[in-house]
Order: sequence, then structure tokens, then C-alpha cells
Amino acid sequence: MIAAFTFICVAISLNIDASGSLQNQNFMGVIAWIFLIGLLVGENKDVRTQVVIAVAFATVGEHFASIYMGGYIYRFDNVPAYVPPGHGMVYLTAIALARSGFFLKYAREIAVFVVLACGIWSIWGISGIPEQGDAVGAILFCVFLIYLFKGRSPLVYLGAFFITTWLELIGTAAGTWRWVELEPIFGLPQGNPPSGVAAWYCLVDAVAIGGAPLLLKWIQKSNKWITKKASKGVPQETTENE
Repeated sequence: MIAAFTFICVAISLNIDASGSLQNQNFMGVIAWIFLIGLLVGENKDVRTQVVIAVAFATVGEHFASIYMGGYIYRFDNVPAYVPPGHGMVYLTAIALARSGFFLKYAREIAVFVVLACGIWSIWGISGIPEQGDAVGAILFCVFLIYLFKGRSPLVYLGAFFITTWLELIGTAAGTWRWVELEPIFGLPQGNPPSGVAAWYCLVDAVAIGGAPLLLKWIQKSNKWITKKASKGVPQETTENE
């Protein structure tokens, strides 16, 4: 349900934004936050914490990669209001796919399909056939393979490949955003979108999965410290009366 809902929302929202106004973007941002909060109602504390980290990290990354570096550009030269909660929905979809019975049963077959599909896409990007080369996509594909075979949550990364490839293909085709022809650091050609673009989203997933236990531990310690300080501040007479 989560995956299907997000796939549909991505297709509808990105096509609407392709010709919509800035006010429409802001309205979709409100709706996206409502959707994300609704999807998180049935999740446990760990997943909710992961989503919070994913949203925060991805939002910072969006402003750095798009606004500051100019690696890709949105229509209004901004980060649309629906993008932060959208990252939360995308991450939650990757989690939902990873824990689904279908992924658990056919993990090997899905992995083979993803590697072959993304590999062929990457080879095509550097073959000289497309007008806009894609050296960046080939590099990102190699990074994606590292996540897939060496990462702690390969099923999550497989899930991320499907939802992120879906949104990147729709978003760039609709004109909601575009990847610049030469990436801004080394001047390497990159596709629109790069073939291995899922690697960027896997980074978000890895940070969320690895950071959630640390954040929960810090919150627990903070709560204990606050409780301890509060109890010391209670007058002795009040404590005895209680």
C-alpha cells in the first residue's frame, strides 16, 4: 500500500508541478507532509526516526547539490516545498519494499535484474550514442554496486532503485527539474538523469539507517538527564509528602 501510494503520488505530483505555479508547489508541500505523517502512523519508533533523519539529511543535500552547486536545477531555481516530505515518502517506500514478501522471496532475482538494467543503462550512457554523455552515471552505478553488495541493507537499496528511478525519469521527462550537462566539480558529462542516480538516494538511506540508533540513544540519555535534573529540583518536603 505504501509503495503503490508513493509511486502514484510521484507520477501525479511531478506532472502537475511541471506546469504549475510556485503557489501550487507550496500547496503540494502541505499535502505531502500530511501524507507522510499519515503513512508514519503505523510505523514503529525506529522507522519514524529513520524517516526524520532521511528528510533532514536529504533536505540539506538538496540545497547543497542544487542551489549551491547547481548539479541539477528545479524550474523556479528553488527546492520545491514538497521535496523534503517527498524524500520521507521515498525512503519509507524503500523500507516497505525491502520488508515485503515479494522482495524477501525473490531478492536474488531482483538484484540480478537491477544490476543488469542499471548496468546496460550506464554502458549506453558512455557509449557515445546519446547526445548527452553520462560518465557521472557510470561512476554512480559503481557506487551503487558497493552499496548493494557491501552495504548493511541491500534490500532497502534495491527498493530505493525502483522508486528513485521512477521519480527521476518522470521528473526529468516532465521538466520539473533537469540535470546539467556537465557536473560542476570535475566537469564530467552526466545524463538527465544519470543512470546510477539511485546511489545518491542510497546515501540518504545509509545515513538514516546508521544514524537512527545513535539519535535514539542520544534522546534516551537526554531524557534521563532531564528527569534527573527535574527530580533534584523537587523540594524534599514535597517528595516526603508524596
